Amino acid sequence: MPDLLEFPDAERRDRPLTLPAPSASEGVLAAVPALARGAGQPVLLFDRVSKWYGPVIGINQVTLELRPGITGLVGHNGCGKSTLLRLAAGQIRPDLGSVQIAGHDAWTADAKRHIGYCPELDIFYEEMSGRRFVQTMARLVGYPRAEALQRTEETLELVGMNDRADRRIAGYSKGMRQRIKLAQALLHDPELLLLDEPLSGIDPIGRRESIDLFKELSRRGKCLLISSHELDELEKLTDHVAIMAAGRIAAVGTLTQIRDLLDDHPLSIRIASDQDRLLATALLELDEVVGIDRLDGYLLIRAKTPRRFFQRLGEIVLDRMIEIRHLETLDESTRDVLGYLLGGKLR
Repeated sequence: MPDLLEFPDAERRDRPLTLPAPSASEGVLAAVPALARGAGQPVLLFDRVSKWYGPVIGINQVTLELRPGITGLVGHNGCGKSTLLRLAAGQIRPDLGSVQIAGHDAWTADAKRHIGYCPELDIFYEEMSGRRFVQTMARLVGYPRAEALQRTEETLELVGMNDRADRRIAGYSKGMRQRIKLAQALLHDPELLLLDEPLSGIDPIGRRESIDLFKELSRRGKCLLISSHELDELEKLTDHVAIMAAGRIAAVGTLTQIRDLLDDHPLSIRIASDQDRLLATALLELDEVVGIDRLDGYLLIRAKTPRRFFQRLGEIVLDRMIEIRHLETLDESTRDVLGYLLGGKLR
């Protein structure tokens, strides 16, 4: 599957929990040359990484570079987002390529000092209070009792759970559970936060509060990689996204860059209609249509500026009351990217 953008080949001890001063930098990916990327070592670097599960490909030849700020990772279920996050967290190793965190192989202890991970699934000691759970995680990391207590209180305050942390986790709402997961991930003041579907299942008020918290962490110099299957959620957080499709990065950059890129990327569309002659005649009048062929009962259309084409197609179908029986884009990577940018997956 061709990528829409070309990708370049691309120790510290635990610090006090005091976070660095707010930074104006934002998360960027190596494939976006137009964006200024800070000098120095990237926080997260994927270099031509592939991972298989038996005969199934999890991710395929992924190259990715992240620095401080928020980067959205978007894609449909099964596209490889969770595999990418687990590789970044050092839970699994790549079969090809390398994953580095602040210059260390992702599965090493040195790398894990830089990582805070919030998986999509909740795995708690449900009988514990939120405060006791976070304290326990701090002790398991190796902090002495006094420091574990201090870091627990500071992180609970940061995520807005200090006044609710003495309740049992079993009685927490989805939003409260997400905050406790984030608190334990922040205990050791990591540079990189990996968040898998952190806004899923949260009520609107909790979602707004979580978004504000993620933006605050970004302002304080953290690098956040936030996975979601909904682009609308990520647009509230950041303009920088990587869109995954079938285990590969289909497009990466700002939403504006991706949309502009699609306008320069000719698209093949297959349409079936009982009024195909009328439809073809109308489409040939459009500047966006490069050519039309007919094969096996389908119209094969080559179009430029896809957003404008689909808008004009909709107008033609409505104005002339043409029934469309089948609509499919034939460029796999472009189909998935367009599906998000146009508000739904195209098939």
